[in-house]
Amino acid sequence: MTDTVYKICGREEWLEAQSAGAYLGNADDIRDGFIHLSAADQVEGTLARHFAGRTGLVLVAVDAAALGPALRWEPSRGGELFPHLYGPLPMSAVRSAGPIGPQP
Repeated sequence: MTDTVYKICGREEWLEAQSAGAYLGNADDIRDGFIHLSAADQVEGTLARHFAGRTGLVLVAVDAAALGPALRWEPSRGGELFPHLYGPLPMSAVRSAGPIGPQP
């Protein structure tokens, strides 16, 4: 579908993931059984819908191919296909990470 997918998360949870060597997901990810990701054209909508008003957010760019078969494109919001990661997000798959959204 695309060669880069994205994860939006809080700065503190991202720092913990870096220390651990993998991102295991936030409460929503754990509840749903997969890590919610977005394609580039979905990031803005995800930010507005799920992170409105939050500060201290990080946008993580991930090499989709490095995730292998654990990455699945499945229908979600409005039937649109979204990338879902069934397993941890290894730091080796991360291309970049930086601040996104309103910052303090």
